[in-house]
This record gives sequence, structure tokens and C-alpha cells, in this order.
Amino acid sequence: MPASFKVLHDPVRKSDTIIADFGESAIGRVAPVDSGFWWIILLRAYTKSTGDLSQAETPECQKGMMLILTLCLSEGIDTFPTLLCADGCSMIDRMGIYGYPIEIQALFLMALRCALSLLKHDAEGKECIERIVKRLHALSYHMRSYFWLDFQQLNDIYRYKTEEYSHTAVNKFNVIPDSIPDWVFDFMPTGGGYFIGNVSPARMDFRWFCLGNCIAILCSLATPEQSMAIMDLIEERWELWRNATKNSLSRNRKS
Repeated sequence: MPASFKVLHDPVRKSDTIIADFGESAIGRVAPVDSGFWWIILLRAYTKSTGDLSQAETPECQKGMMLILTLCLSEGIDTFPTLLCADGCSMIDRMGIYGYPIEIQALFLMALRCALSLLKHDAEGKECIERIVKRLHALSYHMRSYFWLDFQQLNDIYRYKTEEYSHTAVNKFNVIPDSIPDWVFDFMPTGGGYFIGNVSPARMDFRWFCLGNCIAILCSLATPEQSMAIMDLIEERWELWRNATKNSLSRNRKS
């Protein structure tokens, strides 16, 4: 699925040509992962808003959803239910997020939920629906368990032992407690919490990404309690972000 489109105008022929961008213009020239998800989500939003199912039920749309889902649900060497992504493949071309960024996982889960409402229950559709239901359960559990961070989880991580090999190991991703940045303890309100930016073996990205967390609330990835904690965090740190935005805009004007 294209990441975006450009309209080229021919002044002589007075005609417009639509050129699809499949990542050739992106930072790092990386093909987008999220554009297919957005297409499914927007298709669901259209059908829910208008009540018109004729577009979604066309063979072309059904095939498009099946192709996207077949690609994302295919089994490989990666055993996590999350979707492995390369640098620069998310919606704002952020670099340095190789692995399992929160934004892509939240969009992935939302697209799976939308597809459940759009796919026909024919022979081919039922097989895909069964795979979606299974993946939704595993993905939700994985994200809520391993991406979630609050004060209780911070204290647990701080007491982790490293290099545990048993299937009963508590520190499943071999996170080194000393890798927790100091700013997290000051940043986290007592009743707040959020989904961290990324989780991969021996490496946790503790950065806060607002967009991914808000999508997690919209798609019910976050539990009601987690949703409240995210909103409490946003409320508690609102002034901090507003001042940071003002300083950033001021630096951009000067440069």
C-alpha cells in the first residue's frame, strides 16, 4: 500500500497524474508498514459512519484486506505476536525504533478489530477470521503485560535478575535494571502509566509516545484501568509538554 500520493500537473496538456509513493521519498527509503492498516481502519470508519457496506463487500476490497492480513499474519522466525518493523517504517518516519514500536502494534490491533467487522464469512474469510481472533488474544495479552509501565512495574523491573533461562523466568526479556533512565521516576505520576515505545530482548525503550498510547485507548488495547492511567499521565504532565512545544517552536523560528 502506498505511503502517500503526489499530484503532478501537466500545464501543456492541462491534466493531472497521481503518483504513488511506496517509500521512495521516505527517510531511509523504507516501505511503510502502517499504510495498509490505515486503509482498513478508514474503510471501517466509512462503513460505520454511513451504514453503507457495498464498498467494503466488493471483491476488490475483500481481496485487499486479505492480502494485507495474510502478509501480517504469516508465520516466520519471529515468535512474538507483535509485528517486527524496520527503522523509519512508522507513520512519521521516526528513526531508531527498529523492533516492535508501540504505534505500529496499536494500529495493527485496531486494523485486526476492524477487519473482523468487514470480512465476509465465506470459506476464505472464516479461515482468516480464526487467525485474527487468535492473534488478537495473544497480541493484547503481550502488550498489556510487557509494554505497560507504571510505578509497580518500575519497582518490579528494578528488582529483576538477569540471564534467567527457565520458562518460569520473571525477567523474560533479560532487561538490565540499570538501563532504566533516571527521568522515568520523575516523569511517572503516582497513579499514571503508559505503554513504552518498544520492547525487544535486552532492550526496552522507555520513551513516551503520545500517539501510540492514544491509539491504544481508541482500539481497546489498553484496559479501562490502563486508559485512565494514560489520561492521568497526560493531565499531570500537560504543562511540561506545552512548555517543551513552545521551546521547540522557538528554536525552529530562530534556525
